[in-house]
Amino acid sequence: MFQEARELIAAYKARDPAARSALEILLLYPGVKAVRSHRRAHWCYTHNLKFLARWISQASRRRTGIEIHPGATIGKRLVIDHGMGIVIGETAEIGDDCLIYHGVTLGGTGKDCGKRHPTIGNNVLIGTGAKLLGPFTVGDNARIAAGSVVLQSVPANATAVGVPAKITRINGQKVDYVEAVDQIHVSDPVSAELTALRQELRAMQKELRDLSRHQSDHRYEEYHEEY
Repeated sequence: MFQEARELIAAYKARDPAARSALEILLLYPGVKAVRSHRRAHWCYTHNLKFLARWISQASRRRTGIEIHPGATIGKRLVIDHGMGIVIGETAEIGDDCLIYHGVTLGGTGKDCGKRHPTIGNNVLIGTGAKLLGPFTVGDNARIAAGSVVLQSVPANATAVGVPAKITRINGQKVDYVEAVDQIHVSDPVSAELTALRQELRAMQKELRDLSRHQSDHRYEEYHEEY
């Protein structure tokens, strides 16, 4: 237990520049409180104490703003930054050394039975407001950009961006943590598509102007020939 606490404190200090002391992390950080409560709730859930498990889960939700179903499986050293609005479904699985920002949903689509929620690999970053919906897998070291809506599997070492999310990087060189948390300087497929449409529109407008000018010149020539 003490070893787990030390590892968790070290993980928060490494990934949260605002973390100042071990005492502050253990007593004041809502992500730490939510995960500790989930450990108890998950134990009750696996020992068929379902009502007690849900009671612990809902009490933690009221205190922290983070809702983790007792049936979810969470690995070691999970860092939850701020945490408000996070929802983790019953059959979700999260690996070790993951980082989740506020507003994230690991949910279902409503169409699946049994396994309904995502399986997250190790060392995965999920950006603010991202929605991962369905029983797919997110590979190790993957990055989900802020605001993305992921509806299908994400390979290991890949970056997913957009609504719906598209893979913008895969099997690239290993990056350090500073690059891993950069959610701004990533290619946006939606923006790229809009840029391409804008270029096509400008080309069409130029063709229309040229055609209109050609027709005007042609009418001018016909007028002079007539008179």
